[in-house]
Amino acid sequence: MKWIKFLMIYTLALIAVNAFAQKERKYIRQGNNEFENSDFENSEVSYRKAVDLEEEKTHEPAFNVGDALYKQEKYEDAIKQFESIADVEISKEEKAKIYHNLGNSLLQNNKLKESVEAYKNALRNNPNDLETKYNLAYAQKKLEQQQQQQNQDQNKDNQDQDKKDQNQDQQNKDDQNKENKDQNKDQDKQDKQDQNKEQQQQQQQQISKEDAERILQALANDEKDTQKKVKEQQAAAAKVKTEKEW
Repeated sequence: MKWIKFLMIYTLALIAVNAFAQKERKYIRQGNNEFENSDFENSEVSYRKAVDLEEEKTHEPAFNVGDALYKQEKYEDAIKQFESIADVEISKEEKAKIYHNLGNSLLQNNKLKESVEAYKNALRNNPNDLETKYNLAYAQKKLEQQQQQQNQDQNKDNQDQDKKDQNQDQQNKDDQNKENKDQNKDQDKQDKQDQNKEQQQQQQQQISKEDAERILQALANDEKDTQKKVKEQQAAAAKVKTEKEW
């Protein structure tokens, strides 16, 4: 009796698993039809429903989600999607497809260095994939052009900086020359002022000397007058004295 009950439970479980599997396949088929009709947004929704119904996580529905995202030009989301299933235990050929599409998404997102590495990983799993070899060569060429452009831009930036530095040096020299000229001009002005002041002082000294000579001359004249008056007074006194004797 217990054996029969266990068998019934096992059978019901198989039926449920089969129902989920059928529903999962239904969403995958629906997504495929939408994808073929370029209805990539709805195909993404159908594939995601299939992913949610997976009993054992595989790469197929998730891989299809990545393809739908790529077709919608959601390259950043597609990159994350492919990276999330890159380590799934699957065959080398299937893993090569994942890395190939990852490389395409990276290339479209202008992540050239990363796309080159993704294509190399694809070829490590499937060395004979001609399409991956072509994409790898294309990505390497684009990367080389990008690096050359970056080098040219860097050289131009360096040249512009050198020119800017030279202009600044010349400006500094011009400013220094102007400052020196202004200083020389101020010095000349100061020298001229000092010279004028010195001349004025010399003139003042000369005038003072002349005044002093005039004063001395005047004093000398006064002295002569005084002596003359004294002599006259002495002469007058003498006459009076002689006229009156006792």
